[in-house]
Amino acid sequence: MSLELLDKVRRQLAAQSRPGSRDAASGTAEIVRALRASGAAPPDQTSLLRLSEALSGDLIGAGPLQPLLDDPAVTDVVVNGAGGVWADRGDGLRRTDLRLGRADTVRSLACRLAAAAGRRLDAGSPYADVRLPDGTRFHAVLPPIATDGPYLSFRTHRSKAFTLTQLVEADTLTADMADLLLRMIRARLPFLVTGGTGCGKTTLLASLLSNAPADERIVVVEDAAELALDHPHALTLESRPANVEGAGAVDLAALVRQALRMRPDRIVVGECRGAEVVELLGALNTGHEGGAGTLHCNTAADVPARLEALALPHGLPRAGLHAQLVAALRVVVHLKRTGAGRQATEIAVIDSGPSAAGLTVSAAWTRHGPGPSAGILERLLRERTA
Repeated sequence: MSLELLDKVRRQLAAQSRPGSRDAASGTAEIVRALRASGAAPPDQTSLLRLSEALSGDLIGAGPLQPLLDDPAVTDVVVNGAGGVWADRGDGLRRTDLRLGRADTVRSLACRLAAAAGRRLDAGSPYADVRLPDGTRFHAVLPPIATDGPYLSFRTHRSKAFTLTQLVEADTLTADMADLLLRMIRARLPFLVTGGTGCGKTTLLASLLSNAPADERIVVVEDAAELALDHPHALTLESRPANVEGAGAVDLAALVRQALRMRPDRIVVGECRGAEVVELLGALNTGHEGGAGTLHCNTAADVPARLEALALPHGLPRAGLHAQLVAALRVVVHLKRTGAGRQATEIAVIDSGPSAAGLTVSAAWTRHGPGPSAGILERLLRERTA
């Protein structure tokens, strides 16, 4: 397909008084009209429809990447400029046979996707992080910052959470772990899901919260809306970056404060990364039980240190942080990417250390059965359900 034909159709679409719909069928109809207006329409109807459908991938969706993004097994797609395309189907990034062509073609796709989401992406603003209309999270970096770019990253969006049974079948959880986590949800025990990038934190959190009682009101706070809860009363607040004038930013900490005024039964932070940690801990210690969030962390034992790094710069002293953790946020569910896929490796409990020096994090349950803190977790569950 020639770039000249694409340019002709783009100009006609821009000139049409009625903009193209995001719906695939009506979007194709707009392209058919644009082809006819440009004088490039094939004479027979079959060829016209075939050409319009081919063009729609380049003009409406994510172009040649759209089939990958539509694949339910794919969680991530990355593009390294003209160097190739990689996809993750649960076993890590693997190179695909797909080629996007020259770097300027990749740049054109990136700029179009960013513009469709209302963000600027050009030499003056060479990176963007947006959510596409279908929920896919899209990040792009342009040259010269991206030396051999543009570099594109897509995190696909699942419209419905996995069930715990499906996660057991996928070996993300053992049956015993799933039963224990379900008890935690019903007991409204606050928890963090931790792990590295792409290990399944958001997927597990959505699955767990989908098992909360239907009469509970869940308010989710996220940088980019990714949690797809299968729950009848879940609301999402999404942060907003500053505009080109540097005004209008709304951060996660502000959204947690707003969530507190929305009569929530549970407050959930999609990813703890800054001042919102202070607000979340405060909420969990003032009657808002059952809260949860995710945290990037190499091991469950690193959680206190990671939270210190996030909270201390925002005015919460170390002793105060430790006191709030022991009073409210006691449980950590840790995941890892292994040779067998994404797996929950332990459910751990945060507890006071032997001295005032710090906190301890000890496994209550692993993939092999109970751990040293199994009794502590059982006690916490009994207290919550008494």
